[in-house]
Amino acid sequence: MMDLLKEAVEAAIGKLIADEVLPPETPRTVILERTRDPVHGDFATNAALTLARAARRNPRELADLLCAAIDLPRDVERTEIAGPGFINFFVHGSRWQETIQRILGEGAHYGRCQAEPPQKILLEFVSANPTGPLHVGHGRGAAYGASLGNILEAAGHSVHREYYVNDMGRQMNILAASVAVRGLQELGHDLHFPENGYRGDYILTIARDLVAARPELLNGFAADALEGMPQDSPEAPGKEIFIDALIQRLESCLGQEAFDHVRQFALGGILADIRDDLEGFGVHFDEWYSERSLGNSGRIEEELQRLDANGHLFTRDGATWFRSTSFGDDKDRVLRRDNGQTTYFASDVAYHLDKFERGFDRCINIWGADHHGYVPRVKAALQALEMNPELLDIYLVQFANLYRGKEKLAMSTRSGSFVTLRELREEVGDDAARFFYVMRKSDQHMDFDLDLAKSESRENPVYYVQYAHARVCSVMEKLREQGLEWNEQEALDNLERLDEDAEQELLTKLDEFPQVVMRAAEQAAPHSVANYLRELAARFHVWYNAHRALVEDSGLRNARVALCLAVRQVVANGLALLGVSAPEKM
Repeated sequence: MMDLLKEAVEAAIGKLIADEVLPPETPRTVILERTRDPVHGDFATNAALTLARAARRNPRELADLLCAAIDLPRDVERTEIAGPGFINFFVHGSRWQETIQRILGEGAHYGRCQAEPPQKILLEFVSANPTGPLHVGHGRGAAYGASLGNILEAAGHSVHREYYVNDMGRQMNILAASVAVRGLQELGHDLHFPENGYRGDYILTIARDLVAARPELLNGFAADALEGMPQDSPEAPGKEIFIDALIQRLESCLGQEAFDHVRQFALGGILADIRDDLEGFGVHFDEWYSERSLGNSGRIEEELQRLDANGHLFTRDGATWFRSTSFGDDKDRVLRRDNGQTTYFASDVAYHLDKFERGFDRCINIWGADHHGYVPRVKAALQALEMNPELLDIYLVQFANLYRGKEKLAMSTRSGSFVTLRELREEVGDDAARFFYVMRKSDQHMDFDLDLAKSESRENPVYYVQYAHARVCSVMEKLREQGLEWNEQEALDNLERLDEDAEQELLTKLDEFPQVVMRAAEQAAPHSVANYLRELAARFHVWYNAHRALVEDSGLRNARVALCLAVRQVVANGLALLGVSAPEKM
């Protein structure tokens, strides 16, 4: 209905342009919104106010002309001019009754729509370094990405979900060194653990598993292997110098092959834990894309050659640089260090080149807010590679702050002092975690209140929404207990009797769901679905507390049960988009 009305108003503006009431350059795009108060109709536009200056007319006078020019859709009963020139639209009650019939008929498919044109989208999200378990900060990106993928599919797009595994480079070497030192300690060696190592208990667990499964990997270590090492320090650059020296010594004394096995053993254990954690959280991926595969396939070298052929590389101090400042970045970027090793950025560029060449219409990256500096440099590289950077959308997710009471809990992977996503899931449940993570815009800071997430009250938003679904299930159970059956045909024949204000508000809200899904897909905004569900649940609870559904009058009873069933269906559909269950009992 909103789309039909918008098209009608835009067509009316075209008529006024043709009649020279409005100048030819007048924009035809209008804003149409649902009214907050049913007294002002169902929809409203401020088109007359925004166009009045161009028309050199009083806004109310222009509103009269617009109303006269609008060919109203058949379900719109009338228009009304309000205030300084707002145009309000009133929809026939029968239109909302048709909504009930549509919801009951489409069931789980209600709310799905068809974007024009539908796109083939690569959605990359989470992609946390496999150096430790996922923490609650990663959980927000996981919930956001998974929900966005569901919403994009509901809007008619094809979505390929991908996790980029950073399985090469310095951080993986630090992980291997951390596990190796813990393993050697388990074997009785009195070794200092590096300040810049990964310190969580999970490192000790991996090391013990390594010693149990492959003790021979550490046999090459000699007591004097670390003599002459630089002094370690909790501060930079001392801790950086020490860890790099430690990696070189371990590679030398254990042998490159053994050190690589330690790294792969640690990677395999952590990655398996991440996969299991995400699957339990309802977050699924079509592909786990290895960064190491880029080097093995020659993709990185191909990228460097293409950039060089396009004249965008230069050499300085023995390193190979990309002249990204030519494309709006704040400084040039190193792609190959003076030691011959390619940088993380070189891998990232090759990965994005591969994304585009796999035939996707659009690529979406969901990154942590701490990666905001990578946005201009990646887009600069795409432009230098003659790819269209506008086809890459990057959405930043602020990490969540976790509170237990008034205490803010730390989240530092390196120190090991952090709350894992698994711990959060075990404490508050997957449903609460998924819903709470997407309640706010992804680029806004959020405080995750553990006590609120576990409470069974209307203040807990996920509980309040799920309770609406469970309440309808209770209505149906009571209907059976009374020896009654719901008669769908009688319900449809009596839908016009849903004339209470609260019922009309519910009907209007139910009709809005497909537009909410489409807007959420267009704006990459799962939070709008969460907000919609909270508003729908609130309207339902207000109606339910004021009006009996199971009245003696069978016609009205069946109509009200139909309304309840429609609410239940839409709540279930919306929760499914967010990866949240719809329980029958609370």
